[in-house]
Amino acid sequence: QVQLVESGGGLVQAGGSLRLSCATSGYTSIFYNMAWFRQAPGKEREFVAAITRSVPITFYEDSVKGRFIISRDNGKNTIYLQMNSLKVEDAAVYYCAATGRSGIPGNSAESFDYWGQGTQVTVSS
Repeated sequence: QVQLVESGGGLVQAGGSLRLSCATSGYTSIFYNMAWFRQAPGKEREFVAAITRSVPITFYEDSVKGRFIISRDNGKNTIYLQMNSLKVEDAAVYYCAATGRSGIPGNSAESFDYWGQGTQVTVSS
């Protein structure tokens, strides 16, 4: 059974930083592309960042470029999201996602097959 478990969320002041982690277990060798999405109340789930298994290559949503960094440690079967210069509008539940499909990752939820339960990020002004 494949599992993705996020951690690291919490309350932070605007301008602050948080580091999210997503630990995977099970048949993790099937994971090729992995990503972070977020969903704020009343809004659709939106793409934040993605990373391929090899090289690796990273992709970011425009509003987080230069502030967020996605990385992965294949040896630990874990991906991370370093979030700097947080803004109030970054507040959301952040979800880790994975897919066994290779190639350039899509930025839609349909591009990913496995999901974590989410971790709450709250940013105060």
